[in-house]
Amino acid sequence: MTVQNGLLMPAVRPRLPLAQRQLPQFERALVERGLELRRGATTTLQVNVGKLCNQACHHCHVEAGPLRTEIMSDEVASRIVEIVERSPGIATVDFTGGAPELNPHFTWLVDEVRRLGRHVIDRCNLTVLFEPGKEHLAEFLAEREVEIIASMPCYSERNVEEQRGHGVFAKSIAGLRRLNALGYGTDGPRTLNLVYNPNGAFLPPSQVPLEARYKAELAANFQVTFDRLFTITNLPIARYADYLDSQGLFDQYMSLLVTHFNPQAVTGVMCRSLISVGWDGTLYDCDFNQMLDIPLKSARSIFELASVDLEGEGIATGAHCFGCTAGAGSSCGGSIL
Repeated sequence: MTVQNGLLMPAVRPRLPLAQRQLPQFERALVERGLELRRGATTTLQVNVGKLCNQACHHCHVEAGPLRTEIMSDEVASRIVEIVERSPGIATVDFTGGAPELNPHFTWLVDEVRRLGRHVIDRCNLTVLFEPGKEHLAEFLAEREVEIIASMPCYSERNVEEQRGHGVFAKSIAGLRRLNALGYGTDGPRTLNLVYNPNGAFLPPSQVPLEARYKAELAANFQVTFDRLFTITNLPIARYADYLDSQGLFDQYMSLLVTHFNPQAVTGVMCRSLISVGWDGTLYDCDFNQMLDIPLKSARSIFELASVDLEGEGIATGAHCFGCTAGAGSSCGGSIL
């Protein structure tokens, strides 16, 4: 107890730094339910081509921004193409960042992967379409029928700019309209999907009704159309973990994820069928493990990877995995269940 203004008050225990916290054990949650997390066939290679970005969003687990210097080299980019060429099981190459389009090898990588007949995803923040030197980027993506998964955390200006910064909403709408004009999001071969991230310490709402609301609001107010909405849970790591901790919400949010652990979601987590490649060629089970520097168990570098045949291997986990298995589950393709 302490005395404040002459009153006896309970002492406030200072919060431990995040690195010193005792976090819940995901492996224990699996064991208690008789579950095991192992790899299936690898069908997706997700490639983080660098942390350089024209934005610095509050929720960004990559901690990307305009001042980041980590960028994939031509040597690593060339090796990725080699691995894809010798791995017929890889159906999709998913480019992410930062803003992947700011990597000088981005267009070459897209062309090479499309030459090999694989599906390409570009995780685009929309505003990059208006960056100097990127004036023809939208046309480039359309000509190659690259699937675009675009960040759009809400259909209202206020919520978007709380998370992503002033002026981002208007540019994002302009980007969506430009993509619509090129045939994206119109039930054709040019797929345009949007991503919703909560702007607070809560789980995403149900994906299907939220998608319907997005489509109605964006069509009515901005004449924008798209194909699907993906709801993705914010994981308590990196920049988002620091934000939660600064608000005194980290432990509360972690508890929310643990209490909403859904064993059924374990079967559909992305790490079962995906390998994540860092900008320096290091290999991970998923993009989130990449940001926590938890490498793949079998091979550390893409230069050590002889094959993507990793079926049956164990997957490295941590407390953050509760984020992918809470509620309806969460993956790079949205809700699992």
